[in-house]
Amino acid sequence: MVELRDISLSYAHKHKKEAAALGQVNALFERGNFSAVIGPSGCGKTSLIKIIAGLLVPDNGDVLVDSNPLKGVRKHTAVIFQDYGLLPWKTVRDNAELPLRIRGVERNGSLRLNSGIDQDGRKKVRTLLEEFGLGAFADHYPQQLSGGMRQRLAIVRALACEPELLLMDEPFSSLDALTRESAQDFILSIQQTRRLTVIMVTHSIEEAVYLADMIYVMNGVNPGSITGRVAISRNEDSPRERFREVPLFHEYCGVLRRDYLRKPVITSSLNGAAS
Repeated sequence: MVELRDISLSYAHKHKKEAAALGQVNALFERGNFSAVIGPSGCGKTSLIKIIAGLLVPDNGDVLVDSNPLKGVRKHTAVIFQDYGLLPWKTVRDNAELPLRIRGVERNGSLRLNSGIDQDGRKKVRTLLEEFGLGAFADHYPQQLSGGMRQRLAIVRALACEPELLLMDEPFSSLDALTRESAQDFILSIQQTRRLTVIMVTHSIEEAVYLADMIYVMNGVNPGSITGRVAISRNEDSPRERFREVPLFHEYCGVLRRDYLRKPVITSSLNGAAS
């Protein structure tokens, strides 16, 4: 569904030469898969998500979605950032309705908004808020919600535009360990029931192994690039939540941790899964 061809990106710094963030990134993210991108801080993971979202234009290379060149923000692509991007001065309902009110993006990056949304849109948002346990908090503000509830609100807002592609940038990093595991199961159930294509960046090897069908590894060398990938195989006859407890889970984590931390390119294999 999403193909990256030789993506390069540089940032200009004040009083300095341009710094390369991404260099010749190539990847293919399959439709309906849950893909994870791991790598150290500063390797360009967030920039990559913004490029796939159409929020950043690469210096070179192409992004194709369903074989079509990406030209700006797509209607059916949703993004959840690390801080969730909730507007603190807007209610839960208003935050959830935001994607339905966006009618364009100005050249300076600011959003052009409709004055309101139709009755069907309001009903859709109301139904989503109820489904995700936020119906009673529609008139609250984000700061009045727990971390887990803010994360659910970010998911509701993402789903309001009925996306085919969901992009996530460290969406669980601000949650405590138990809430994080619950949130992982929650987003996994959403991905499976709605058959979404998900691309997530994370620092957590364990999180990537638990959630992803395919893991892409970015190096920490500037500019960042994808240097390996690992396909995750599971016993689909056993409950997914038990996967963290089985030896294979820890084997995958070991392969990724050893190669991701110590080698520039992944060469190890596990049951023929790494390449």
